[in-house]
Amino acid sequence: MITLPKFKNKKLLEQAFIHRSYLNEAKEKLSSNERLEFLGDSIISFVVSQHLYNKYPNFDEGILTNLRSMLVNTKNLAELAKELGFGELLQLSKGEEESKGRENISLLADSFEAFIGAFFIDQGIEETTKFINLVLLPKAEFFVHTKAFKDPKSLLQELIQAKKQKSPAYTVVREEGPPHKRIFTVEVAVDDVILGEGNGKSKQEAEKEAAKRALVHLSLENSKI
Repeated sequence: MITLPKFKNKKLLEQAFIHRSYLNEAKEKLSSNERLEFLGDSIISFVVSQHLYNKYPNFDEGILTNLRSMLVNTKNLAELAKELGFGELLQLSKGEEESKGRENISLLADSFEAFIGAFFIDQGIEETTKFINLVLLPKAEFFVHTKAFKDPKSLLQELIQAKKQKSPAYTVVREEGPPHKRIFTVEVAVDDVILGEGNGKSKQEAEKEAAKRALVHLSLENSKI
């Protein structure tokens, strides 16, 4: 487990983990971590954007945006906060405690952003960047290596092309629901072999889901299509 850096201002560190629900139950006047969260969110985005821009000069804006989104989304930050033990440090109301607030994905992600905001105030951008580089940015390498940042349709297209076969064909096989709440079902096939089926509120969404399932099918079955 990564050792958290020491703060010069201990009050800042404490504030990073004070959820607003705790304020009404606290014996002293305190401030929640919401303002620190606001600041930390911007700092994380800046540091991650700068790193991706410099690290991957051949990636276009779309890929860089996708990568950044994967790194800073709520789920990823919550997982990181959990690894760092932030759930145990949160100061919550009894109600939040009883509703398993320490395991709440949103609260965990917020705590990470607040911690970064507090760390920035305490020690500046250089040390904050070092910490983000240590705990968050290695995941960028994983996402790039596994091509997780790519659109599933693009990944499926590349896989099929590598086998020197025809491009995947997407067909809408079903449309259900009223016009304002349409659900599309799409099948993806290669040489008339159906590889996956997906549902979505739009044809594009259904095609992406079908491509995802086709990739899983090909991976699990090691199918020779």
